[in-house]
Amino acid sequence: MAPGESQDIEVVTTAIHAQPDNKTRRYDRQLRLWAATGQHALETSRILVLSSSATSTSIMKNLVLPGIGHFTLLDPTITTARDAGNNFFLAGPDSIGKHRAQEAVPLLGELNDGVEGTADVRSVHDVLESDPAYFKSFSLVISHNLDSPTVEKLSRLLWTDPLSPPLIVVRSAGFLADFYIQFHEHDIIESHTETAPSLRIDKPFPSLLGHALSLELANMDITDHGHIPYVVILVRVLEDWKRSHNGLPPQNYAEKQAFKAALRDLKRKPDEENFDEAEAQAYRAWTTTGVPSDVAQLFTLPAASGNSTPNSTFHTLLHALQKFTELDDPPHVLPLSSTLPDMKADTSSYVHLQTLYKTRADEERAIFFDLLDKNADIDEGVVETFVKNAHAIRVLRGRRWGEFDADKEAIASAVVGYPRESASHFALSALSNLTSGSTAPPTADALLAEVQRIVGPGIELPEKELTDAIGELARAPTSDLPNVAAFLGGLVAQEAIKIITKQYVPINGYCVVDLVDTWTGVVGTPA
Repeated sequence: MAPGESQDIEVVTTAIHAQPDNKTRRYDRQLRLWAATGQHALETSRILVLSSSATSTSIMKNLVLPGIGHFTLLDPTITTARDAGNNFFLAGPDSIGKHRAQEAVPLLGELNDGVEGTADVRSVHDVLESDPAYFKSFSLVISHNLDSPTVEKLSRLLWTDPLSPPLIVVRSAGFLADFYIQFHEHDIIESHTETAPSLRIDKPFPSLLGHALSLELANMDITDHGHIPYVVILVRVLEDWKRSHNGLPPQNYAEKQAFKAALRDLKRKPDEENFDEAEAQAYRAWTTTGVPSDVAQLFTLPAASGNSTPNSTFHTLLHALQKFTELDDPPHVLPLSSTLPDMKADTSSYVHLQTLYKTRADEERAIFFDLLDKNADIDEGVVETFVKNAHAIRVLRGRRWGEFDADKEAIASAVVGYPRESASHFALSALSNLTSGSTAPPTADALLAEVQRIVGPGIELPEKELTDAIGELARAPTSDLPNVAAFLGGLVAQEAIKIITKQYVPINGYCVVDLVDTWTGVVGTPA
């Protein structure tokens, strides 16, 4: 169609656009959370669950629905009447006397026909003895109420090799529960933090500065004047300010107020909201743009210096980022993001500003590519994602499951800082220890004695919180309640998805759940 040629309104408004495929329609809402990269990670994942209890199947429900690739339930347990009464993924009385895992897999599979599920009726102990490599063939291992010696052996097996899958250990009884994610290192590029990337108002790149200085504010059309983006206003006023203040931005309260007054003086109408917005965002003018401290700290990690790591790709990118921040142009900053916040502006002004940022971001991304190790074989899309999210990358260092309970110094610190979380966690540890190899339920006195043995002499747990926790566990030491299972299922699956997709920041420590008083907390976070 030639420029200026008219179009029939009916043709334009009824034009057929490409329809999304079935998978996009099915997973539309979650794709908005973790995009195609996260969905691909889910669909290629293999999950091993060491139980088919009500809690375990609730966890799997929340992983099957978003579309993991494969799951295996490893459990030799025969279904009892209790199981049939509290597990929604069993066929009621018809499942009694049959292998629980084999009964649960078909019903879980009905939730999503794109997920493959299998049952393995061997015992975890036998597999650990005869085929320990089996566990390393999965992306993630999840256990529920596994006896302490077996969990200890499994955690040590997976900890010996940094390339082994993460392990999530879940424990629950009555209305109390906790879970822990074991990993050596977890690198996150897309943390989805609420911290916005810098707009570099105090260090404007040449095209942004040139655009801001080219505007003749006094002679502009009154409508255009009321639609200048606040970013441009701040850059312009800051440059004018620096000329009369030895090249420095506002340094103290009086100068900052004077800077805001200068912004107000530029208004030509009382209702120019873009200038009100510039005044509200004025702090950006005297906030120095640099490398955020939590990102700068990552440059000193041993792995960044070339040590072997589970994720060499991430550390190759991190090393290139460190070299980028040492450059004089751009001036000791992270790569520019092309993402702009919403602001008061007309379409043409906003699009022009966005174009300036995108062009500069592309230029800096090219600089970043040049700094990468020439021998590194990294997908271009991964590099672009890393550069885009450089302000929010995270590295979590974990510790082996159970080490916290043996660290007297960490226990003493936790009891002071997180008394109720500590009380519930150690009560659950005591229950796990006492029920391993024993069929008789432990008494409250036995639980208290075991807690005191774990924490050691000289450490006093809060009496009320500990008494309440022990009372609940003594009341229902083997209870797997459907409502608790449902809550834990959502909570653990959420953290599992973070681990699998490497997006968002997972819990690093023991997450304690108390549904008597309805609270959750975290204790035992690695130093």
